[in-house]
This record gives sequence, structure tokens and C-alpha cells, in this order.
Amino acid sequence: MKPKNIKKVVLAYSGGLDTSIIIPWLKERYSCEVIAYVGNVGQGEDELEGLEERAIKTGAAKVVIDDLTEPLCSDYIFPMMQAGALYEGKYMLGTSIARPLIAKGMMDTVEAENADAVAHGCTGKGNDQVRFELAFKAFDPKVQVIAPWRIWDIRSREDAVAYAEKNNVELKVKKRGVYSHDRNIWHLSSEGGELEDPWENAPEEVYKLTKSPWDAPDEGQEIIIGFEKGVPQTVDGQKYSAAQIVTLLNKYGKEHAIGRVDIVENRMVGMKSRGVYETPGGTILYTAHKELEGLVLDAQTAHFKEQLAPKYAELIYNGLYFVPLREALDAFVKETQHNVTGEVRLMLYKGNVIVRGRRSQYSLYREDFATFGEDEVYDQKDAEGFINLFGLPIKVRALIEDEGGDTLKGYHAPKYSKYRESFKRD
Repeated sequence: MKPKNIKKVVLAYSGGLDTSIIIPWLKERYSCEVIAYVGNVGQGEDELEGLEERAIKTGAAKVVIDDLTEPLCSDYIFPMMQAGALYEGKYMLGTSIARPLIAKGMMDTVEAENADAVAHGCTGKGNDQVRFELAFKAFDPKVQVIAPWRIWDIRSREDAVAYAEKNNVELKVKKRGVYSHDRNIWHLSSEGGELEDPWENAPEEVYKLTKSPWDAPDEGQEIIIGFEKGVPQTVDGQKYSAAQIVTLLNKYGKEHAIGRVDIVENRMVGMKSRGVYETPGGTILYTAHKELEGLVLDAQTAHFKEQLAPKYAELIYNGLYFVPLREALDAFVKETQHNVTGEVRLMLYKGNVIVRGRRSQYSLYREDFATFGEDEVYDQKDAEGFINLFGLPIKVRALIEDEGGDTLKGYHAPKYSKYRESFKRD
């Protein structure tokens, strides 16, 4: 639906190429007032420095900068980590998890400023357009959304640079060799340039948050992370806030080359894309949290939780954050975290997070049960009865075959004889 009666727009502004040229484009097309909304999600002082001045100079009527770093870690990232969410088994969802929080902040600004519409700089090929717009709809289904990349004549990065030069928009990018980056306190993603060829090795210049394993120290670093009900609380006995813990572990992870992922992923819009992700602190936290869960969760809960993790990741990746299913999964995950309290000892070494120990007052591990030495709590003769009962279906089906059961009406027994023949050959 074509936007109409647009007088004031809240734009998701990062100061990059796309969002910088959107400000003059919105004013030119709609003769409207543009409010540049900046969600500070830990993208770094270098990216935030001078952002307000640049937005005003580019034509924004007002700039709103929200510090979202702490709530991003405590309210969004940590619950995601507790769920064990990894998209396609690798991606720690750094960009994906920040979008719903930024969108919420934008909608708060729409209400405060009595704006008519929201705008973003996402391309029509990407995932972020879906994440933003589904979040917008969750807060106000009638809000008007402007997505310039889907309607303007600009079709490439080169076109965007040319438009910027025409409108005297100052940029920090070059026409050639440009990468698309997204950074926050949790990660840095990199796309474009040489990375569009999945056979091409990612050049070292792409990486900003991690050292190369070849440049990492030859001596590892041991750390201890403490959790309370699944929430990271301490590092080496010192208590920190959520954002402080992530920041500190990012520092450690960078030094020891931890958290690099190179993946060809399936975008929700139907195409494959190649991305390089760096999540140093997150990789450490995921490893520690999962290890502590292995100590305190019973088998049924742990195994069922592992089945839900991909769905939780898929919801976040696909922009379905503000939906009943995610809330229901969060309730389940929170219930599983009551006893996830304790400490995990890790060694950080040349790209590896090596678990060296774990302990908890709620540990279900009992040495007297698990020992291979002599014990008085486990009668090994009991195992015979267990195996007989556990394997009864296998035994019954094999007996039916031996007795010609494969000819019984309505039943076809598996031919276990093929296994017997293989045993003879072996």
C-alpha cells in the first residue's frame, strides 16, 4: 500500500550509506520531517561518534539516540542463549536478535513524536526488512512503512554512492571493495565484496573483533564463569552486569581468536547468502552455559530442550519475535533454568573454548553411581533384566520372522536374517 499523508517519519538510522541517503530521499519524495532514530546496541564509539551531527547535516529534523545495550544483553541475548538457539547450527543470531529491540524503540518514538510512518534501509533481498516490519506490526498494525530499497530507482551500492555525492552526503565508504557490516555488542557480521564468492577465502581485513588463530598467544587463558538460574553473573569471581560480562568476554575472545564463523545460510526470502560472523564473547558463553546444563538438567528435559532450540532460532531469524510461540518457548526455557546455577572452568586457546571443569550445588552427577570402581549403590546384575525388557520388541520381531511371521496376514516383519548373514560374512 502506497504511504499517504506523510508529515513525519521515524527512520532507523545508522549513519551508513543506505540510511544516510534515505534522509534526503524521504524529504524529496514526501516533503516530510525526518526523525533519525539510533539504537545504541553496542556498535562501538567509532560508529556513534558524530552520528547526530551528520544526521542533522544530512537533513534530519531531530535525532533520537537510545542506549539499548544493557537490555539487549539481559532481556534478549541471555534468554536466547538459555534456549541454546543457533540458526542452522552455527549462527548466533547477532543481527537478528537486535532488530526487534530496535524496532520497539522506533515504535516508542513514533508514539512520543506523533509520527505518521517508519522507514528503514533494508534491501528487498535481505532478512532485516521482515524483522523490522513484523515488529512494527506487532506494536501498531496500522503504521505506515516506507522501504526505499523496494521503490526507488537506486539498484546498487554504486548507484547509492552516486546519489550521495549528488546530494552532498558525506560518507565513510569507498565505491569499490566495500563490505556490508552490522555490529553490536554481541557480534559483527560481514557480507559483500569477495565474500559473495563462497569459494573465496575471507580476507583478514574483514575480521575486526577477533585475532587470527596464527596471531593468538601460544599460552592459553583459563577463566571461570559463574551462573545463577541460567544467567551469567560472574567472571573469575567478579560480579558484572550483563553488558559488562559480554564486553569482558569479547575482549578475552578477541585475544584468543575465538568466535569466527563462515557460513552459507538460507535466507527467509528464499535465497542462499554467504556471511562471516564474529561472536567472541557469545561463543564462550554458549559453551559454558551448555556445559553447566549438562551437569544439572535431567535427560528428558535436556533432550527435549535441544529439540526446541532450532525452532527458537528460526523464530528469531525470521523476525517472529513478538509472537505467542516465542513467549511460550521462553516460559518453558525459564522453567528449565531454576537449577542452572554454578561455575564452569574454561581454557581459551587459539580459537578453541576448552571445558576444564564444571560444578554446581544442583549437580545430578553422582560419582558413587558413575564410578568404574567398586561401589555399593549399583548392582550390575540388574542390567540383564533391563536389557531383556528394553530389547523385548527386537526379540519378538526376530521370533516372528523365524516362525514365518512375514507371511501372517497384515504384518510384514523386518528381515533380520540379513543381519545374521552379515555377521557370518564378518
